[in-house]
Amino acid sequence: MTDTRTRIDRRPFDSLGHADHGWLDARHHFSFANYYDPARMGWGAIRVWNDDTVAPQNGFPPHPHRDMEIITYVRSGAITHQDSLGNQGRTGAGDVQVMSAGTGVRHAEYNLENEPTTLFQIWIEPRTTGGSPSWGAKPFPKGDRSGRFVALASGFAEDTDALPIRADARVLGATLKAGERVSYDVAAGRHAYLVAATGAISINGEELTARDGAALVGGSYIIEAREDAELVLVDAE
Repeated sequence: MTDTRTRIDRRPFDSLGHADHGWLDARHHFSFANYYDPARMGWGAIRVWNDDTVAPQNGFPPHPHRDMEIITYVRSGAITHQDSLGNQGRTGAGDVQVMSAGTGVRHAEYNLENEPTTLFQIWIEPRTTGGSPSWGAKPFPKGDRSGRFVALASGFAEDTDALPIRADARVLGATLKAGERVSYDVAAGRHAYLVAATGAISINGEELTARDGAALVGGSYIIEAREDAELVLVDAE
């Protein structure tokens, strides 16, 4: 019998790249900025997964992007977005915003709250370059994804309730009670990456603690919550 754990590349939280800028305490699942690991340059079309804590009344000042799908999953607190297209909006805990950088856009992300904001910042390479930049945000009540994965952002037309992205990828969320299980199949040739925002879990018996990463190749997986857990999974080319 094949050991299913061989298909799981666990990335312990303590092994992630780390940068503390005072106003920003960041962990990098993949090479980013001054953190470089040739073994962690990305996972398929997933280029960046940052685990950020932004201090109150601080944030990312205006800066440019192009040709990247940038998804922000807010774990606690809130982030307020502004961009050169005139978009502005506040995204709270459990909710998601998406920016398709396209031919180019400048944006700023500020924590205007009186508490730290924690978030996952995920970058996915688009299926094609160019196109007009865009931004969108949407609430995703955690109760709606209890015991199952729900598409939060997707490049597939059938995911009508998800925020659209220009990539052959899905960003999914689920909440599990302790002892609850959910299954997920990764198609051959696809790349999935799973992080528990909160709670300890196991994947096919491989134990992970909160904020560990797991890179998954094609196959079937059973995810079990060892304590109440909030999951974020990206399935990409």
